[in-house]
Amino acid sequence: MDWKVILDLIVSVLLIATIGYAWMLNQRLSSLRKNRDDLAKTIAAFNEATLRAESSIPKLRKAAEESGQTLQERVEKAQSLRDDLAFMIERADTMANRLENAVRSARSDGVKAAPEPRGNAQIGTASTPTMPPPRMAGNRAAAIAAAAAASEAESDDRSEAERELLRALQSMR
Repeated sequence: MDWKVILDLIVSVLLIATIGYAWMLNQRLSSLRKNRDDLAKTIAAFNEATLRAESSIPKLRKAAEESGQTLQERVEKAQSLRDDLAFMIERADTMANRLENAVRSARSDGVKAAPEPRGNAQIGTASTPTMPPPRMAGNRAAAIAAAAAASEAESDDRSEAERELLRALQSMR
C-alpha cells in the first residue's frame, strides 16, 4: 500500500470523527438555545414581577401608615372614652353614696317621727317595723327628690353626662 492511501484513510477516519463530534455539538447547542429561550422568558417574567413588586411597595407603605394612623386615632379615642367612663363611674359612685345616705337619713327620720302602725303590734311584744308604713312612701320619694335637688344645687359645675346620669338614676326609682 501506498503511503498516500494510508494517509487518506487516516484523514477520512478523523474527518468521520469530526463530523460525529460536530453533529453531537450541534444537538447540544440546539438544546442550549431552546433552554436559553425558556430561560429568557423566565427572566423576563421575573423582571416583570420584580417591577410590579417594587411599584406596590410604596402603596403598601402608604396603606400601612394610613391604617396605623387610623388605629392610633381609635386607640386615643378609646382611651379618652375609658377615662371619661372611669370619671363618670367614680362620680356615679359618689352620687349613689350620697343618695343612699340621704335615703337612710330620710328613712330613719321618717321611722322615728311616724307613729307605730296599729296592725303590726302584737300583744305583749314590742315590734319594730322593718319597712316604713305605706303613708311614708311619699315622704321617702320626697326625701330622695330633695336630696337629689340639694346635691344638684350643691354642684352646678357637673358635666352634662353627670346630669343625664342623675336623671336616669332618678327615673329608675
